[in-house]
Amino acid sequence: MANPIKILLAEDEAALGQIIKESLETRDFEVLLCNDGEKALKAYQSEKPELLVLDVMMPKKDGFTLAKEIRNVDDTIPIIFLTAKSQTQDVVEGFTIGGNDYLKKPFSMEELIVRIHNLINRTQLQKTADVLNIGDYTFDFPKQKLNYKNEDATQLTHREAHLLFHLIKNQNSVLDRSLILNKLWGTDDFFSARSMDVFITKLRKKLNKDERIKILNVRGFGYKLTI
Repeated sequence: MANPIKILLAEDEAALGQIIKESLETRDFEVLLCNDGEKALKAYQSEKPELLVLDVMMPKKDGFTLAKEIRNVDDTIPIIFLTAKSQTQDVVEGFTIGGNDYLKKPFSMEELIVRIHNLINRTQLQKTADVLNIGDYTFDFPKQKLNYKNEDATQLTHREAHLLFHLIKNQNSVLDRSLILNKLWGTDDFFSARSMDVFITKLRKKLNKDERIKILNVRGFGYKLTI
């Protein structure tokens, strides 16, 4: 029997944290529950979880700060933010610093579980995918690295890597905006759409050394990578 997937849950609301922990354990996850950011960082360092669920507003160290510190040493671990914040800039910040998904409180446990499974499936895909070529770039999807000719590799975030993977796989065809938002963000709402625009802009900059490569905005439909 396979070992259960280990999840680190950082949530300072005791009752909510316990509910989430027990719900995930009924689905055969192993859950490490911490009630502040400092304890969560220590648990991450000692227990090596496979996925993080981080509340944004926590004592001692908030979820965004915690995620930034973890991303400095780990570019691949999936991160889901739990947040009461609903401002666009807060959501975009969460994705920009390396979050893979977010849920606004209150949320249903079923939705959290679906999003966890989606991230796990994406991570498994990443581990088995091939190295891809696009123009003068080599894209190592499993390692989330983008190489231009003989220069040092550029490290991509988890979400940047998956977005680029789908753009390359659909090269010269329109990548449906709603479909990819639901696949990578879990929703196609306004906040996620704004976040996706930010990531597209970042990928354009990282691919701009080869002038043949374009990521086109097909208004009303999505994006198309051409070369």
